[in-house]
Amino acid sequence: MAGSTLGTIFRITTWGESHGKALGVVVDGCPAGLPLCEEDIQIYLDRRKPGTSSITTPRKEEDLVTILSGVFEGKTTGTPISLMVQNFTQKSGDYSEIASYYRPGHADYTFDEKYGFRDYRGGGRSSGRETIGRVAAGAIACKLLKILGIEVIAYTQSIGPIEIDPQKINYQTRLETPTAMPDKEANEKAMEYLENTRKELDSSGGSMVCEVFGLPAGIGDPVFEKLDANLAKAIMSIGAVKAVEIGAGCSVATKKGSENNDAFRMNNGKVEKATNFSGGILGGISDGSSLYIKASVKPTPSIFQTQQTINKNGENIDINIKGRHDPIIVPRAAVVMECMTAITVLDAMLVNMASKLSDIQDFYKK
Repeated sequence: MAGSTLGTIFRITTWGESHGKALGVVVDGCPAGLPLCEEDIQIYLDRRKPGTSSITTPRKEEDLVTILSGVFEGKTTGTPISLMVQNFTQKSGDYSEIASYYRPGHADYTFDEKYGFRDYRGGGRSSGRETIGRVAAGAIACKLLKILGIEVIAYTQSIGPIEIDPQKINYQTRLETPTAMPDKEANEKAMEYLENTRKELDSSGGSMVCEVFGLPAGIGDPVFEKLDANLAKAIMSIGAVKAVEIGAGCSVATKKGSENNDAFRMNNGKVEKATNFSGGILGGISDGSSLYIKASVKPTPSIFQTQQTINKNGENIDINIKGRHDPIIVPRAAVVMECMTAITVLDAMLVNMASKLSDIQDFYKK
């Protein structure tokens, strides 16, 4: 299977299936000397693990990470870092029935068409549990970026029709609410909405936002390696994400140039912008403003209502899906977005170190 590796210098390769023995990631290109322990990674995995609230799947997994290689005496060695999380509570029997048909909204049909075979136990590689490896790798990227003075923060912006109030955003709150919303009032309304959705045997979609603070201007490459293009690819690769917007996003289609252009100003010898409709990126290169990325997430496709589909014999049938499923994906996906953003930004920064001859000369001066 191609497509399990991302990155140019800071490269990650995820592996494992939702109902296999374990999942994990191999991280290559992390510089030597970064202080790193399992607790640094566990903090992020705890934000994405199931069974933590009434709006996540009741599947209970501790999702404890083990560092298998690449760290010695508490610091990275510069060699590949291998991280593993074992599976303990998988119930493959919950999924045996679906081996004969294709669930609406899932990758069952497309996997069969591509490979002539699929792991029907929870979706295999297309399962949300694959993101364990992304989050583990992203935790390393986030720690390295923080040392460089760069902070990556993702949160839930909306659940169904409920949206946060931008004036009430508190980034710490996103770590305390079950919805990952940074607005307590919006969280309460969203929880009520989700409870009603659950009673209707249905699920909900939503949106999430990631912001990056402290990123200098000049990161990213024009043409095929634009920073925004690579961010869009990384975030669109998260299961259930159906759209990615940078800055003003889709609203630019209704604006005039005079309304959308960000004016440049000088402030104490520093270049600043009066507004940030660009979302911190111009021409595929960071402009020194904070990055603003929004992703729209579809409703969880596994719902408990009767649905229409076909079986592998080509017959029309009605189904009722069983198992343990999230009524909404967004709260657990926000940390995945945060980590995929961090991985992409860090990789772009490492690539950028060779963009100027003067920088190379300065580095190798003796």
